[in-house]
Parts: sequence; structure tokens; C-alpha cells
Amino acid sequence: MAEIIRMPEVMAGATEAAIQTWLVAEGATVAVGQTLAEIETDKATVELSAEASGTVGRLLVGEGDSVAVGDVIVVLIADGEGAEAIDEALRVAGVAAAESAPAAERAPDASSSAGTAAQPPAEDAPGDPEPDPADGSGVRTGAAPEAPAEPDDSGERLFASPLVRRLAAEQGVDLAGVSGTGPHGRIVRRDLERHLAGLPAETAAAEAAGTAAPAEAAAPAGAVAEPSAPQAPASPAEGAATYEDIPVDRMRRAIARRLTESKSTVPHFYLVADCQADALLELRARVNESAPRKISVNDFVLKAVAAALVEVPAANAIWLGDSIRRFTGVDLAVAVATDGGLLTPVVRGVDRLPLSQVSATVADLAERARAGRLRQHELEGGSFSVSNLGMYGTAQFSAILNPPQSGILAVGAARPMPVVDPDGQLTVGSVMTVTLSADHRVLDGAIAAEWLAAFQRRIENPLSILI
Repeated sequence: MAEIIRMPEVMAGATEAAIQTWLVAEGATVAVGQTLAEIETDKATVELSAEASGTVGRLLVGEGDSVAVGDVIVVLIADGEGAEAIDEALRVAGVAAAESAPAAERAPDASSSAGTAAQPPAEDAPGDPEPDPADGSGVRTGAAPEAPAEPDDSGERLFASPLVRRLAAEQGVDLAGVSGTGPHGRIVRRDLERHLAGLPAETAAAEAAGTAAPAEAAAPAGAVAEPSAPQAPASPAEGAATYEDIPVDRMRRAIARRLTESKSTVPHFYLVADCQADALLELRARVNESAPRKISVNDFVLKAVAAALVEVPAANAIWLGDSIRRFTGVDLAVAVATDGGLLTPVVRGVDRLPLSQVSATVADLAERARAGRLRQHELEGGSFSVSNLGMYGTAQFSAILNPPQSGILAVGAARPMPVVDPDGQLTVGSVMTVTLSADHRVLDGAIAAEWLAAFQRRIENPLSILI
């Protein structure tokens, strides 16, 4: 019998996710464990595997569309089953007819435009936030009801979601000239956005003016007109700076939400230390003379952080609200810059790994982070984070905590500075400034200072890192 596959909860607490890429097509035969799709979450791309064998009967969600966790996204059928089995499975699952709109698009009925009204296609994605012209963020959490879709003047049914139809009406765009990339040519929101991006401002304004007059004439007498949404100027004033509005993707929204939550709810405090790094740089150069892979300063920093957490176990903890959880091993989150934003994959057991293995693990995680191929479990856990901007020449900065972790160490560049040597003589040395951001609910000032001193000792005596 037909089997329903729903959008899984690929991340703890997630309410929606997006189909990034379908790896199977309708009619394809799949086996247990075969990857059906790549699902994009706020922070990673996760593979969706088939839990049963069968044939792909119907894909209910287009690539790029967001859907709520638990919504049906694909139906598998057995040999000999067809559309009737799919419809029955959807009915038993309690899926409304609108949710299976792509099925209607695959077999348009000419009689639907003469006689009974056609069932309107579903939204781009259940739970997909709508643009709100009055909101600078471009996101509205509550979706207004949409009018039923109407056939176009040519008599041929135009497949576009109600959301796209409304946005097109607001912009004065004729959807007949928009190419659809959704399932079976369906026009989805991204198609309209791409069309608008390539449409000259004068043309868009002319089309909008052409549709405004009939709409006003059709308004019933005495009707109160709704205030129109503010429109962007057709062209910038002469001499004014031009600009570009960059849509906020789900990763950037997640980063914004998490950082805002951290700064507004976590009581941060900061400690700064200047670490003399001459001995560390000399040891690194000697190690790299014979190491199979180059060891970075950041690899040494991670090992020093782990050793300090072992020495001061009170700092190796996270905040749980009703309790503080302390760990016996050290899992560290490492900040990695990607095109989409900052990710923090977790290196497990840093205190037990040799320096070469730490280096290899970090390199692998960073490469896959930039390629969008991290798995969700690789982004979860850890009691402490390290963010290093030294490679950009940054001398000093402070970082925002990643809840529920107790601390994050911001590492600046090692730079020449005047220092006093053991003989009391003023000389020039390499100094690396680090800033500890700590959660005061977990760490008292004395514990944080004890941990930072333990870290500094290891950086300034780097052989202790290798022992």
C-alpha cells in the first residue's frame, strides 16, 4: 500500500525545513536507506533517507519550498498502485486536497474552468513565511487567506500559488510571462522574485499603473480602500547612492535569532589576557618541518583550551536553567565563516585527541561547513567555543556566547609588541590577545580568571600542550 513520508524534525525544536534538492523523481524505484532528498535546516543540509522500498508516486513539495515539520512531502507506492492509492493514502493521513495541489497540476481538467470552480493550488509551502510589504524584515508570521486562483484569459490554466498571484497583483506583473521552476512548471515565489529582479523599473511601473485603474473602477461604491503598501522608488534620485536589498535566508534568520537571544538573556562578562606567543610560534615551526599536514596556531589554541578545561572542570559546563551540567570530556565548538553566515561545528574529545588529529578534524569540518554538507549532530553539543580572527589581522575582539555553553574565547592575531623578558629587559615579542566571554550564571569571576590563567600558561609554555 502507499506510504506517506513526512518532513522530519531534523533539528531539535525546529518547526519547519526546506527541500533543497530532490534526488529522486516521480516514477523512480527506491530502496530502503536510499537518499530521497537534501533538507536544508537553519544551519546544515541533512539527507532524508527512505525507510521503506517502493516507487515514488508523488512529490508534494517543490525544491526551495519550506514546509512545517510533520507535513507530507512525498508518497511511495507499491507495484501495481496508482493515483487512486496515493489519493486514498493522503485522505487517510488527513491531508487536505489543497496540500496535494501538484497532483491537480499534473493532470489539468479543461472542464474545471467551465462548470465547477477549480481547486486553488496550495501555498508555496505550508508554514512558509509571507512577505509583508509593511515590514522591513520581509517576513510575516500570520498568513492572510487568499482568493481562489482564476484561469487566465487564454483559457489555459495558469499554475501558480495564491501567494504568488497576490504578490504579482501587487507588483503589476503578468504571470503569463513568468517561467515556473516548481513541480511540473508551477510558478513559485522564487520565480516571481527572479522575474522582478530582471524587470526594468519603468516596465514594472507601467504594468502596475495599467492594473491599478481597472481595480479602482471595479471597487463598489462606498467601499473603504485599504492603504496601499509603500512601493520602492522606480529609480533613485539623481546623485543619490544606489543600494541592493539582500533577502534574509533561513540561516541568517537563525543566526540573528540566536545572537539576539544570547545578548538579551545571558549575563555576559569579559576577561582579557595578553599571551606571549614566541615559544608557541617557534614550536609550531618545528612541528611543521616534519608533520604530514600543517598545524595551525588555532590547533594549538584548541588543545590549550581543552587542557585548561580539564584543569578547571567548573568551567567545562553548560546552563540548563534548573541545573548546571559539568562534563568529564571536552567537546569544543569552532567558529567557521561561510558564505551564508557563521557555523560552529563541534570537535569531540579534544582533550584526548593528538594535535594532528585535532588539525585534521577541524579542517574536515570547516571544508564541509563551507560546502553546506555538515550533519545536524556535528552542530550540536559542546560546552565551550573558540572564535579566531587572527588570520584576518584582528588584534582583539569579544564574541557573543552560544547558549547554553559557558564561554567562548575570542582569539586575536599574534603581533609584535614591547614586552619585558625574564631578565627585566624591554624587548619586542609576539603577543596574542584573547578575550573570554563568560556566562555569569555558570562561571563566577574567580573561576573564569582561574581558567584564563590556565590557558595562558599553556600558550606561553606550549610543550605542555603536547604532553
